[in-house]
Amino acid sequence: MQQKRVRAWLAGLALCSPLALANPLDKALTDTQTLSQAAQQSQQQIDQLDSATQLALNDYRKTLKQIQSLTAYNQQLEDLLKAQQQEQSTHAQQLADLAAAEEFVTPHLQQMLQVLEQFVAADLPFLPQERQERITHLQQLVARADVSLAEKYRRVLEAYQIESDYGRTLEAWRGELQQGTEEKTVEFLRVGRSMLYYQTADGHTSGWWNRQKQSWEELPSSARRPLTAALGIARQQKSPDWLMLPVTTLATQGDQP
Repeated sequence: MQQKRVRAWLAGLALCSPLALANPLDKALTDTQTLSQAAQQSQQQIDQLDSATQLALNDYRKTLKQIQSLTAYNQQLEDLLKAQQQEQSTHAQQLADLAAAEEFVTPHLQQMLQVLEQFVAADLPFLPQERQERITHLQQLVARADVSLAEKYRRVLEAYQIESDYGRTLEAWRGELQQGTEEKTVEFLRVGRSMLYYQTADGHTSGWWNRQKQSWEELPSSARRPLTAALGIARQQKSPDWLMLPVTTLATQGDQP
């Protein structure tokens, strides 16, 4: 009788155990799935955060490069501006120096032209119009504001050089000789700055310039032949040769040569 009760209890237990055990297992499976889903969601969120972080990092690096480029560019502009300011300062100083130089040099150039004009007036009367026109042109040039100081100085020195060269050359040219109210065409001969002669076209009359009297004087007939030869040499029509010309000195200017 007792054995039957035990068997019946075991049989009942066997029938009840699957139902009793099924609920905790299902719950565990459900919890596991829930945790798995939560983990997946968390991983997705982490992945999304990683992507956003990477994008932000890339943007940061790009922005940093732009800032560095702009900084370098701004530095270049600043250096360029400083260089331009320094150059402007240098130019301003140069202009100031030039203005100061002009204040000193311009009166000096004007004085040089005055001396040159006085020298030409006291010199032998050869090429008077050409020489005076050169001085007048230089006086106008020195007064101009659109001509550089260097060019003014160069042109004045050039005029001095031309006048200096006259003292070392032999020159012949045809021109008009004014004697009182009479004017005639003659051949002029200049021997450096020492002597100035003339001879008429027919060769019959010759003369020289008397510095002391500031007038022309006629030469004796004996001077005509050597003067004709000298005119030929000056025109390069004859070979260079000794010139037997009448010459005077400052001590004898009052007398006929």
